[in-house]
Order: sequence, then structure tokens, then C-alpha cells
Amino acid sequence: MGLFKRKDGGKQKGHHELRKKLESRNIQITLLTSYTIVSILSMSLLGAVLYSSFASISRRVATDNARTILSQTGEKLEDYLRQMRQLSDAFYYTSIQTSDIHVDKIGSQMNLLYESNKDNVVSMALFESNGRQLGAAPSAIQKDNIDVTTQEWFVEATTQVENMHFSTPHVQNLFSDSAGRYYWVISLSRSVMYTRGGIPKQGVLLVDMDYTTVYQMFDILNNSLSQGYIYLCDKEGRIIYHPQNMQIVSGLYDENNQVVATYSDGVYEEKFNGEKRIEIVNTISYTGWKLVSVIPTKNLSVGLRSTRSFMVLIVLLVMLAVLLLNRLISARISSPIKKLTASIHNIEVTERSVPLVYIGGSNEVRYLGTTLQKLLNQISLLMADIIKEQEEKRKSELDALQSQVNPHFLYNTLDSIVWMVEDGRNKEAVYMITQLSSLFRISLSNGRNIIRVSEEIKHAENYTNIQKVRFKDSFSVKYEIDQDIMNCCIVKLVVQPLLENAIYYGVKGMEDPGSIRVRGYRKGDNVYIEVEDNGYGMSPEQAKGLLTEEGRTRARGSGVGLINVHRRLQLRFGRDFGLMIDTEADEGTRVTIHMPYIEYSEENARDVESAEYI
Repeated sequence: MGLFKRKDGGKQKGHHELRKKLESRNIQITLLTSYTIVSILSMSLLGAVLYSSFASISRRVATDNARTILSQTGEKLEDYLRQMRQLSDAFYYTSIQTSDIHVDKIGSQMNLLYESNKDNVVSMALFESNGRQLGAAPSAIQKDNIDVTTQEWFVEATTQVENMHFSTPHVQNLFSDSAGRYYWVISLSRSVMYTRGGIPKQGVLLVDMDYTTVYQMFDILNNSLSQGYIYLCDKEGRIIYHPQNMQIVSGLYDENNQVVATYSDGVYEEKFNGEKRIEIVNTISYTGWKLVSVIPTKNLSVGLRSTRSFMVLIVLLVMLAVLLLNRLISARISSPIKKLTASIHNIEVTERSVPLVYIGGSNEVRYLGTTLQKLLNQISLLMADIIKEQEEKRKSELDALQSQVNPHFLYNTLDSIVWMVEDGRNKEAVYMITQLSSLFRISLSNGRNIIRVSEEIKHAENYTNIQKVRFKDSFSVKYEIDQDIMNCCIVKLVVQPLLENAIYYGVKGMEDPGSIRVRGYRKGDNVYIEVEDNGYGMSPEQAKGLLTEEGRTRARGSGVGLINVHRRLQLRFGRDFGLMIDTEADEGTRVTIHMPYIEYSEENARDVESAEYI
């Protein structure tokens, strides 16, 4: 059979979950989180900007320092090369152009110049255009197997007669050395015109500069650099000096010299062999050589690591300080709001008729508290008016219904008694009058609305006894009431309407004998009183309608509908209690009163009667 009972558990659970979600939104945590996130983002952005600025400044400083060093190194190298040019010019203009050449005299003049510059010069020599030596200093014998006309320095001097030519470093192997020594030199060669025997001739003047001077200059410089290195190449990209020259020659190290040789003076950023680096190029005058400073960008980041660590430490300390400050500020801001929120939550559980709301904090929070308190005061007054109005309305409805019950039922009963007297059935008439008297005595109950279950059952028995006589025992009524509920509180006149419905809409008019059973029992703290008939029953939709407003009107009977009983029970005991209806067509109907177990006493009766669940 279907079961119809009004429940509010799902709605209450939804309200509880919503309340939990709202309570989890702590404004202090929200403020603290917001402030902290903004602070962290701001400090991180500031730190990133400062670090980027510092890195840019460090990069610019490193580049400027490298350019300064490169410029100074270029000037020193140019001074050295200028001295070699001046040495070549001095010998050419003072010894070669001014007089007719004599081999012995040329050699002595070369020796004079060599001795005064031997710290930087390995050798000097003058050759005819066919490669024959005219003089050398220091005095040395030219090797027989050496053809100087095929050597690069000689070819450049004879083909480009207007310029001086500087070679790349090479081993000087023109002359026999008794000690077996061979020197690394840079050859300065030039085409010269000389006169011998009155005949003008073309020759080549060679000055071999000591490469050690250039090597030491750059080697000392590179050892003093904290970032990167410096190398030197000619305009063709051939290496003159490189700190990794041995590895380059061995093929173990690669350099970007061929590309850099095409660069004009300036600063370049590029990626070579997977490494990002800065290349600063400075061209040496007279020679076209390229002086190059290379700074790998990873070297710059190494210098920035300590700075970055220091900045991170500062940012973390500032963040910690900001976090503590944010905590204090958020607590100061949120404390009044939390107190106001707590007082709002207490509205649901407070026993005060008008809950007290926290009023304090900032002007805005104080205004909210004051406004809410005024609103609660107004709501309390309105609720009191509504409760009073509803109670009066319910009492008026009950009184009106009772006034309908009494005349209607009384008329039918008295009419039956008159027929009994006229028929001489005096005992039956006396019995009817006795039952009617008892029924009305319990109905009055000295004005009480809450009575014992025993009194309510007695009232029900009086009613069914009268109806059985009227309907000539066409149905039977059986009472099965447990003794442990007889002294329980119950709302007056709630069983009789159920019996009336069972008679008029259940068993009346049945061909077979009708049967009504009234059963009362207790389960834990709950009391159940069932009125069950074996009548026609009804559909679930019709049963559900009995507990709605439309179910109040009845074609017959007293007019005290089940909805009225249901509401009176809920008014006194709460919305978890009331009527339950189980029915099926042609199977009968069972209506159950569900109420809490409350031991009857005058005090408990007053408490139940004063209770109002809206």
C-alpha cells in the first residue's frame, strides 16, 4: 500500500549543507589570501623587474668594460705595430733611398737598427726581386733550399707595392742558426726601390717581429679577465692570437673568426655552437686585423647568481613581513564581520524572542549590525502578530467545525432516540442517551484541548457505540490499545473524525459486514494510533488529496476533514508528525496518527497546548 507523509528532512539537509558552505567562506582567510597573492605577485614582479634591470645594467657594464679594455689593447697593439713600421721606414729612408747599395755597408746599418730594437725584432733582411739576399741582421746565412720568392710575405710585397704587409704568426726558417733555434714571428714586408751601381732596382725589405711580444701582451690580458676572452685575427679571418690556439690547430676547439672577420666595429649578440655570447669587434689600423672580445652570456649569469640569491632573500623577507602585516590587517578588518556573522548564525539557535546582533567595528559594519537589529525587531513583532493571528484563526476554524459537529450529530442521534421511545425500545434509548452524555462530557473536557489517550479512546467508543445502534450493527469496531500509551498526551477530538470517515466512506453500504479496527501502540519515543477499515478503499491520488485543502469538504459527515486533524497535530507536535494514509482500491484504508510520547501531566498538557509549530 502507498504511504503518504509530509517530511521536511531533505529541505533541512539542503539548508545544512548550504550553511556549511557559507561558514567555510572565512572572510579573514579570503582577505589574507587576496592580500598575500597580490603582495606575492607585486613583490615577484618587482623582483623580476629589478633583477632584469640589474642584469641589463650588468650586461651593459660588462660590455662597456670589454670595449674599454679592447680599445686600450688595440692602442697598445697599434703602438707596437707603429714602432715596427717606423723601424722599417727608418731603414728604408735613411739607408736604402739615400745612397747606392753596398752589401757590406747595408749589413752594418741593419745591425745598428737591430741592436737598438732586438727586444721586439727577431731579424731584418733585404732581398732583390729574384730573392737573393743583399743583407741581414743579425748576420746569418740564408738556407740554400729556401726560395723566398714563393713565400706569402714576399709575394704580397711584390704584387702590392704600395702597402706594408703583416703576415700571420709563423716559424722563421730563412736563416741557419748554429744553436738550432727557430722563432715564431710576424713578418712585416714591403716593396722598396734601391740603387746599386747607379741602376734603380726593386727589392723587398723584411722585418720579422717577435711573436712572443704579441702573445705575452694578450696572454697577460686574458689571464686578468674575469669574463670571456680576447683573440686577434687578420682581415681574412686567420687566427693571429687565441687563448685556445693549440686546441684550434688540433681541431678540438672551434671559433667564429671567419664570420667575425666580416664585421665592422661594434657589439654583436649571436649564438655559436649552441652558446649565446656577446662579441665586441675593434679593427686595428694599418693592418685591418680584428681585435675581438668574446663574453659568453652564461658568464654574466654566473656573476648575477649571488645578486639573484640576495634579491630572492630580500624579496622573501619582505614577503614574510607583508604576510604578517596582511594577517594583522585582515584580522582587524574581519574580526567585527566575523562577530556579526556569528551573531547572525546564533539567530537560528537562540532562545531569545529577539536575537541580539553584534554592533561594532567600522562604520559600515556598525551600520549593518544596527540595521539588522532593527530588522530582527520588526520581524519578531510581525512573527508574534502572525502567530497570534494564525492561532486565533485555527481556534475559530475548530470552533466553527465543532459547532457544525454538535448540531448535526446531535440531531441525528436525538432523532434515533425519539424513534426508539416511540417503538418502546426504552433500554436502547437509555443506552443511547448515556453514550451521548459521555461523548459530550469528554468533548467539553473543562475547556482543555490536550487530554489523555484514555479519554480520547473513551470518546471514540461513545461515538462508535451510538453509530452502531443507528446503523443497526452493520459494522463492528475493535479497540486494541496498549496500556502504556493510555496516559499519553493527545490533541482532543482527533480519533473521532477518523472513525467518522471510516464509517461513511469505508464500511457504510457494504454488502458484507464492515469491520473497523482501532489499534494504539508505542515505538520508542513515538506513539501510533491506527484506524483501519475493510471498506472500498480509494486510489493513491484520492488518498493524497485528503491531506490537502481540497480534501476538507465532504458531502456527508460532520465536515471535520482529515486535513484539519493533520494540521492540529502538526500545530502542537511539529511538522514531523501528523497523519499517514495507506489505502488501495477495494482493499480498505488505514489512517495512522503519529505523535510523540509525552507523559500526561497538567504541566506537560499546558506545554503542548502552548506549543505552536508554524
